[in-house]
Amino acid sequence: MKIGIVGLGLIGGSMAKSIKARTSHTVYGIDLDQETMTLARLCGAIDRPLDEETLPQCDLVLVAIRPQAAINWVREQGARLKKEAILVDLCGVKRVVVEQLAPLAEQYGFAYIGGHPMAGKERGGFTSSTEDLYVGASMILTPDKRTDMKLLETLQAFFLDVGFAKLTFSQPEEHDRIIAFTSQLAHIVSSAYVKSPEAQRRRGFSAGSFRDMTRVARLDEDMWTELFLDDADFLTEELAILIKHLEEYQEALKARDKDRLHALLKEGRERKATAGGN
Repeated sequence: MKIGIVGLGLIGGSMAKSIKARTSHTVYGIDLDQETMTLARLCGAIDRPLDEETLPQCDLVLVAIRPQAAINWVREQGARLKKEAILVDLCGVKRVVVEQLAPLAEQYGFAYIGGHPMAGKERGGFTSSTEDLYVGASMILTPDKRTDMKLLETLQAFFLDVGFAKLTFSQPEEHDRIIAFTSQLAHIVSSAYVKSPEAQRRRGFSAGSFRDMTRVARLDEDMWTELFLDDADFLTEELAILIKHLEEYQEALKARDKDRLHALLKEGRERKATAGGN
């Protein structure tokens, strides 16, 4: 296949490197940063730039930029895609993107499905991208009534080839509700946690727990502001639940209530055991 990638940051750059390392597909890429374009060409992550000549040739187009930018790009370039093309956005929220892109796909005649690779790092950019970022990860897709089985089979084969362990199917609303808890809330907690004055006096007193809690505080505030606001309804609900539970611990500590504190900690351990995962 000929594959176009819009945005060669951590997600798009890793996708390009994974494709070139694991398949024989041709990759065309585009990024606003010219240094990134140069690096991508030099390291072999892309074969040619994605432009007016190569875009109409693409069988698959992966859009790996922020939600509003992705919507704007498809509005501007959608007419250039061939009718047989498949477009997958890789944005971290789905409702706002799918709502805008699905009608554009219908208007221009290409196939579209929302996607979200469940992989990342605390540092972004092409220089942080790797060919093994997606190894063992889950790729979320949000099919709708217009999605046919042939398209899903094509995408399943492609994503498994580049290293993903499995495909997970979801609806945009379900995706955004769960991601508010599993990803966005964790970034807010990390950002808030590191603001304690003690964070500046921790040297010699911190180990794995501190590192794990603060890792994702190294976020891109421009991108995450957009993602948080696009998912503000579900995210505020999760924040309210978290604050309520934190207040329970605070009240038990203030009251020096050993039994209550013990019960809260036991409940948390048991919930984690039930939830499973890392």
